[in-house]
Amino acid sequence: MHIAGTTCVWQEKAAAAASAAMGAAGAGSGGNWRVAAMAILAAAGGALNCAISFIVFSFLDVLDMVLCVVYKLIDYAVEAEWKPCYCSSAARDGAGGAAVFVAPATAAAAGPKVVRLSPSMEKMQLEDVSDTLYVRPSVMADATKKSGPAAPSLTVSPAIAELIRGKIDRAAPPRRPPPRHAPCWSDCDCKLCHSWSSGAATSRSSHLYVHVQSPTTPSGVETEDVVFIHGFISSSVFWTETIFPVFSTAARGRYRMFAVDLLGFGRSPKPADSLYTMREHVEMIERSVLQRYRLRKFHVVAHSLGSVLALALAVKYPDAVKSLTLLAPPYFPVPKEEAGAATQYVMRRVAPRRVWPPIAFGASMACWYEHVSRTICLTICRHHRTWDRLFRLFTRNRMRTFLIEAFMCHTHNAAWHTLHNIICGSAGKMDSYLDVVSGELGCEVAVFHGRDDELLPVECTLAVGARVPRARVTVYDRKDHITIIVGQEKLFAAELEAIWRRSNTAGADAGGE
Repeated sequence: MHIAGTTCVWQEKAAAAASAAMGAAGAGSGGNWRVAAMAILAAAGGALNCAISFIVFSFLDVLDMVLCVVYKLIDYAVEAEWKPCYCSSAARDGAGGAAVFVAPATAAAAGPKVVRLSPSMEKMQLEDVSDTLYVRPSVMADATKKSGPAAPSLTVSPAIAELIRGKIDRAAPPRRPPPRHAPCWSDCDCKLCHSWSSGAATSRSSHLYVHVQSPTTPSGVETEDVVFIHGFISSSVFWTETIFPVFSTAARGRYRMFAVDLLGFGRSPKPADSLYTMREHVEMIERSVLQRYRLRKFHVVAHSLGSVLALALAVKYPDAVKSLTLLAPPYFPVPKEEAGAATQYVMRRVAPRRVWPPIAFGASMACWYEHVSRTICLTICRHHRTWDRLFRLFTRNRMRTFLIEAFMCHTHNAAWHTLHNIICGSAGKMDSYLDVVSGELGCEVAVFHGRDDELLPVECTLAVGARVPRARVTVYDRKDHITIIVGQEKLFAAELEAIWRRSNTAGADAGGE
């Protein structure tokens, strides 16, 4: 593992421990009383954070139950149907026979699956789902009783489920009219968010929105392809408005760049009947980019949650990936004692239910509270045009507002399921993904992180580097989850160009041997 731009976190911790020891040794001389005072203040601040967090999240536990009833009543009044949620047993047992949870075949399985009838696909699907969707103990329950993930109340044999799925897939059901893609009343229905469902664009519902920046070179010149995958509650503009404009003339002439809006985000389809599982996300990227544009070999650049999807693509297409660049990957190595509840462990790491720092508070509300997070989406995402106008008014158009489109153009259904089924649900898969990248992929692997990232700590990237020893790990000082790109676009664009050049050189050397 190559470390650039920083010292390792464990070295810093060791140095801090040595400094503390020296301070303790010299405390009698009175020269280190400031260190002791700071340690006491830090401990007091941590205790205060825990106490306030317990009160706040206990209130949110109650509020989420109240909002559950409120939304059921409003949904029925507006859309004339009771919509199940993960608070109720209906969601776990498969409301109306639409879903049946399946026990994993072995104790080492990645997690429970769900046999699900998708009206839009007219067939059964066997999906990987995260148990964090329906097992989220309250703060009080966590404080009074330590329990593992509850097993689904309705299970069937995985072998039978696979048999059913195979029979239905082989059948040729009569075609029915396509489902109506009307947005939920609490989701935005503007042209930007819902263009995929318009009558003149029915084919768009089967493909993601892809921003393509074609090379400027004359035809006949050899070009390369690069796929950019954004992170959670983001979109392709995270790339197209930051680093795309600052690539060098040589890069713009050589590389064909694809920036996708993931399923449920930006301008891509946002199907209400989707579980937004790993399979669905990866298949949509395959269909919308790899197959549609006939990509045979390509570079991959991914941020945050997109890193999980990038790894899944790399594992599925090991001979096609020329280089793999991951920014702030959400990798939390699961301790052996937590292996039976890996998804729950990752959920607690990503969303620790603390009011400080603020980004952890936001992640905790989004991850633990289904109806509170729906209220946030109703307030922010449904009214993103209003927020955009207000932002422009108060800043007098002095700042670009692309981040509003990036962070606010999604549905609650998409964000809720993607967060749980990709970040939490991949807990049991990440080790195997990284082992394949380390042992079977010959491409260059580069990992970047911001030292001040309070959402995903820098230890995530260092753990990836430890798992993939040849990876080049770079940690930027005074950069966080967003400013790892925003604010240093030219620097990062140059880093990417250097990675792509090295991968070509390495490929040429390997081909000549």
